[in-house]
Amino acid sequence: MKTAFLYAGQGSQKAKMGKDFYDEFPDVREIFDYQPLGLDLRSLCFDSELAELSKTENTQPSMGAFAAAVTKLLYSEGIKPRYAMGLSLGEYGALYAAGVFDERVLLDLLAFRGQAMSEASDGVDFKMSAVFSDDVSLVERGVSEAGGDVWCCNYNCPGQTVIGGERSAVDAAEAKCLELGAKRCIALNVGGPFHTPYMKPASDKLAEFTRTLDFKPLNFPVVFNVTGNTLSGGETVSGMLAKQIMSPVRFEAGLRELTKLGVDTFVEIGPGKVLSGFVKKTAPSATVMNIDTTDDYRKVTAVLKGG
Repeated sequence: MKTAFLYAGQGSQKAKMGKDFYDEFPDVREIFDYQPLGLDLRSLCFDSELAELSKTENTQPSMGAFAAAVTKLLYSEGIKPRYAMGLSLGEYGALYAAGVFDERVLLDLLAFRGQAMSEASDGVDFKMSAVFSDDVSLVERGVSEAGGDVWCCNYNCPGQTVIGGERSAVDAAEAKCLELGAKRCIALNVGGPFHTPYMKPASDKLAEFTRTLDFKPLNFPVVFNVTGNTLSGGETVSGMLAKQIMSPVRFEAGLRELTKLGVDTFVEIGPGKVLSGFVKKTAPSATVMNIDTTDDYRKVTAVLKGG
């Protein structure tokens, strides 16, 4: 068994996420009790309405706390992956798992990133939409022919590509994709035009912020969103994180790379099963598990420990 941990991204959050872990496992309470940039993560995760939790500046550190808590528990059981990857903000969970930074730096980074991305979205009439087509080149052609400020933002899995940008440009691209033969388009409930050039101010701020941090070497390979691959010559973790905010997420390519590396078991860490669905469409022969609740955690640890 060769295992990769996958860390969920924004959109998977849910009310009361992580509360069962907090109540049952004292060792993870300090993670949720920490307050990055003054944010009360425990209250956000356990007590707030979903609308409040879903604000970008709140979602990102809250999801990071969940990721760190589950990872810490898995490691306490002696369960560690051979590789890791995350979807957008989930990439930070993957880097935490690989030992690049500790829990507090993880949460500080995501609180800063969430605020920067929220600020970059202010004043933009934006839209993001999932386009369903088995031909990704059709989606890219639709975006190109529509013109305007619209881009492909996420290459998630076979049959699903997310586009985003200025609202009228996205509407035009949707119409063009449907005209070319796309099956359907579904508008996404998101907090900004993420992974587009609109995020350049956030990218610049994050690049400056990470210069103040001491990142440790990777303990094992992480597959990055920007390239769909592990680090190669000249690339740095901080550089990849700055690029990622305003670049397309190549999640499908990352899954294919992990499969090439021999990964046959994927464990999704985070509320929901979004990434598990992407794996099933990209690598249908792989074993896929997810950890959303403490019950899930017990079932997954039993499998991974051979119980």
